[in-house]
This record gives sequence, C-alpha cells and structure tokens, in this order.
Amino acid sequence: MTTNTKPISTVYFSHGGGPLPLLGDPSHKAMIDFMLALPEKLVKPAAIIVISAHWEEKLPTLLGAEHPGMFYDYYGFPEAAYQIQYPCPGSPALATEAQALLNAQGIPAAINPTRGIDHGHFIPLSLMYPQADIPAIQLSLIRGLDPAAHLKLGEALRELRNGNTLIIGSGFSFHNMRAFSWQGEEKPDPANDAFQNWLIETCVTQKDYAQTRDALLHWETAPSARYCHPREEHLMPLLVCASLAGKPASLLFDDAILGKRGVAFGWE
Repeated sequence: MTTNTKPISTVYFSHGGGPLPLLGDPSHKAMIDFMLALPEKLVKPAAIIVISAHWEEKLPTLLGAEHPGMFYDYYGFPEAAYQIQYPCPGSPALATEAQALLNAQGIPAAINPTRGIDHGHFIPLSLMYPQADIPAIQLSLIRGLDPAAHLKLGEALRELRNGNTLIIGSGFSFHNMRAFSWQGEEKPDPANDAFQNWLIETCVTQKDYAQTRDALLHWETAPSARYCHPREEHLMPLLVCASLAGKPASLLFDDAILGKRGVAFGWE
C-alpha cells in the first residue's frame, strides 16, 4: 500500500457483495475497515459523483433527483437489507453540469430525475459518509460496455477534477459470482492474482497514460481477464476513473473480499 501526500479526488474501489458490508459479514472486514478510514485520504467533497456498476443505459445518464430515493437492487437477503436508508441530497445542478461537459465533447447524455440510488452508491457511502449530508449523484455506464466508450466518457469529464467534487468508481476488481467464497474462505487463486497484478501494473506502475489507456482498452487480453470478469460491468467504472484522471494511480487497498483478492486505486 502506498501513502499519499495530496488529497485524492478520484477513487475506484470494490463495493462488496450486495448489502453484506452493512450486515456485519466477516468476509468484508478488510473492506469495511478501508471504507471507514478512506475519507481521511480524500478531498473534502462539496459533492460526489458515483459511477456505479449497477446502472446501464443506452446513453450515459445522470441521476437528477433533488432527493433521490432508495433502489434496493438485490434480492434474497434478510429484511434488514431492505430497511437501509441513505437520505443524501441530490444535485440537479451537478447533473446538468456533467451533461453539458459530455455534450460539449460530442457525447449525448441524459438526466433521469426519478431513479433512486443503488447499492453501488449507498453501501460504500454509508460507511464513508454516514451523515448522508453531501450532495451525491450517479452516472450510469453505457449499455454494451464498450471499453472505448467508457474511456472517452472519463476523458470528457476531466473538468470536474478542477473543483472539490469527489468522483467514485464503484465496482469490483474481481467479479466472478461463481468463484466467490460466500463463507469468506480464502484459498490460493493464481488466476485472480494474475489479473489483480496486471491492474496494479497498468494503473499504478505504468506512468504513461497513453499506454495505460491502450492496456485498459484491450483489457480482455490481460491474464485471466474473463475468469475475473465473465461480464465486465464491475470493471468499467475503473476505465472511467482512470481516463478521467489521466495519470498514474496510487494503490489504496489490496486484500480479500468474499475470499477473493480485490484492489482499490486513487488519483490525486
């Protein structure tokens, strides 16, 4: 793990399995401890944009509700999972600003004024900012999950880094549902290690953004890529964040979640 001398304004992390981090699941302890301590490393945000793995639209779409509701986008959990509340205010003005930045770069974008916040948003923010007093919106992924489109999405939003808006890519650097240990048992997994090591090499060690961009564009050629991501929706928020930052990341987290190694990155 590396230390940072400047506050982080963009972060990509693994948000865990459904509501389990808020239900006391022991296999999420390392992630929970990380989330609780993370705000100390971040800019003090006036607003937050969450790029959630759990929202895909034909056009990149921004959550425009002034007071967004809850969207419990999981099933089969105890009743307590459906009583979670995170009453953060929205920011229609920030949604409009981000839409304008995308449109200026030739990327048509929409605003949805009615959708609620999903668990890629309210689970980590409940740990990071439990007071729920920071305006927060979401940005969807683009249906089809084309890596080039998501790299362009981040590049078009770079002006957002000029203020004190915190950008969060909420996904999971390992997301093979059949391979998780739902009992939290950790076993050696060289295939998972190979891909996590590739992510670190690509996003942290590699100092040339053009090479980082090319590697992420062709992420499917990385070691064990499709084992770690049979479907890549949990990886796409990383591409948005890395291209939005346009520079090397710091490694913030490298530990087990649900028995599998996951990583988190931050950009100053």
